[in-house]
Amino acid sequence: METAYFIETIIKIVVILLVFSALAGFGTYFERKILAFMQRRLGPMNVGPFGVLQIAADGIKLFTKEDIVPTNAVGPIFKIAPVITAATAFMAAAAIPFMPQFTIFGYTVHPIVADVNIGILYILGVMAVGFYGPLLGSLASSNKFALLSAARAAAVFISYEVVTGLSLLAPLMMVGSFSLIDFNNYQAGGIGDWIIWSQPVAFVLFWIAAFAETGRTPFHLVANDHEIIDGFGTEYSGMRWGLFFIGEYANMFFISFVIVLLFLGGFGDGSVFGALMFLLKMAFFFFFFLWTRAAWPDIRPDQLMWLCWKVLMPLAVLNVVVTGFVMMF
Repeated sequence: METAYFIETIIKIVVILLVFSALAGFGTYFERKILAFMQRRLGPMNVGPFGVLQIAADGIKLFTKEDIVPTNAVGPIFKIAPVITAATAFMAAAAIPFMPQFTIFGYTVHPIVADVNIGILYILGVMAVGFYGPLLGSLASSNKFALLSAARAAAVFISYEVVTGLSLLAPLMMVGSFSLIDFNNYQAGGIGDWIIWSQPVAFVLFWIAAFAETGRTPFHLVANDHEIIDGFGTEYSGMRWGLFFIGEYANMFFISFVIVLLFLGGFGDGSVFGALMFLLKMAFFFFFFLWTRAAWPDIRPDQLMWLCWKVLMPLAVLNVVVTGFVMMF
């Protein structure tokens, strides 16, 4: 039994790495096509039918491009920073159930690497460590634009991690567990049991913080293209640059799964229909990341901090207090 569990775990890890690495590539294609559609353009069209082979062309380009390390850069830190970003994104996936359990040839498969009883805390902690990728990459680059990006990264990630944590306190009080499986089971009774109905404020706060945690528009100040070139990625080339964006797109997929599991019923009772709806709900949130980039401008750094500390954080604290009183009485 232990051997079977070990083999199953290894297979699940490999599948997650391969599938979501590939999805990160497809994510760039989807983003370019969606942005093009919303801006009355065509997007990738020349490489393959409808430009779908652009994904392979981009991959070949990144793998074959020269890996440049600037003369004055801190070499070891400069090289390891992209690995931190990609690795922490995939490490966070260990506590996420990607579909209900199923049986194949009499063996029950649990599509989660590790259902630890502190799953949400683990995911938030690992994703927080991922912040060190852009930060160290920026500081080690010996580039003033990258340094500015590092300062913004520190401000954005640290500030909005507070909102992320506080927004989850009220749902955690209701469910009484840090396990995403328990969150799913809590809402398994149907759409009326979804936590979003009893915790709409927590849902909106967590959703907003997810944009900041993934560095997406309108919180794209870490690498605001029209101000600081490519931010922390200014001095990067080849696959090291690619690792940053594999991490970013993987985080978008994983945080979309987490939002659905926390607030929108997850995969429900584990039926095929529930699993299909789970994937569709996740796809909507991933699409919304792309939609927002096409429709919403970046905000100023002072506006970002004002929103966090003077609006979102007080709302999160108030939501926790109100939830506590409601549960008491």
